[in-house]
Amino acid sequence: MESPASEIARRLGDNAEAVCRRYLSNGRREGHYWLVGDVHNTPGRSLFVRLGEQSDGRGPAGKWTDAASGEHGDLLDVIAAACGHASFRETLAEARRFLSLPLPQEEKRNPSPTKARRGTAEAARRLWAASKTIAGSPGAACLAKRLIVSVDAADPLRYHPQCFYRPSRDDPPGGRPAWPAIIAAVTDLAGGITGVHRTWFDPETMAKAPVACPRRAMGNLLGNGVRFGAVAPVMAAGEGLETILSLREAVPAMPMIAGLSGAHLAALEFPPVLQRLYVACDADPAGTAALASLAERAADAGIAVLALEPRLGDFNDDLVAHGRDALVRALRAQFASADRSEFL
Repeated sequence: MESPASEIARRLGDNAEAVCRRYLSNGRREGHYWLVGDVHNTPGRSLFVRLGEQSDGRGPAGKWTDAASGEHGDLLDVIAAACGHASFRETLAEARRFLSLPLPQEEKRNPSPTKARRGTAEAARRLWAASKTIAGSPGAACLAKRLIVSVDAADPLRYHPQCFYRPSRDDPPGGRPAWPAIIAAVTDLAGGITGVHRTWFDPETMAKAPVACPRRAMGNLLGNGVRFGAVAPVMAAGEGLETILSLREAVPAMPMIAGLSGAHLAALEFPPVLQRLYVACDADPAGTAALASLAERAADAGIAVLALEPRLGDFNDDLVAHGRDALVRALRAQFASADRSEFL
């Protein structure tokens, strides 16, 4: 049986980047690692913390090594050093506060081992498993109303007939507790499901559900996204799911990824083989900022970034207003000459 300290260390590892941002704030993320000077949060690059489990066998997320001193440990050691704790009990208490875990006595009084915590990657995987194929479903009909028709069972899309909707403070009381929803799987570079994106819709109108937040994502989103096609040297990325699905109507052979928000688009993790990335920009300040941030990171990695600009607000607006053929013509003018013959 896993000891309480081991369980807390593992949970810290599941949230390794958040721990580093809190307790090693003078460092920065580079690839799969957080780099900083030492365990006392000194600026520098000697200490590196693994942010996610990889297939190279070098250790689980949260393990760190200081190349200068040879020291190594886990994130409990990081918290102890950052807070100057005199005892391990203090460190465990601080880690519990960070993870929002109850005290041990409360855990015994209120055990819930079989229920995934709301908003976690595990809860996202359970929702994905409970969803149905989108092909031929009302979810596909909802997308078709926006002229998105090239969806099939192989896509990272599913349909849930009654997906629970938690009302926000902007929703009026007494609303429906569930609506049909399109469920999109968020995956990492290895293909593992780390989250889901939900789009609730009204089955009568096939438009967005009349709720304050008809689109929501949950799980581990940072660096990940909704992926269409295998990684390749030339790919496209965009903020919204409908934006990427609309691009795919015009350029079906190009692998694509939806980041789901401007901030997450800017933080997408680059595949090692990527050489050129087309970025579908929404015509708003958030889209401009995401493009600038992504381009800066890509330049450091030797990846060329080319912007794709819609004529209207986004590429789904273009698709609905002008049709697929017009969208192809508009993209042809923005593609590099080497890609026009292959993809258009």
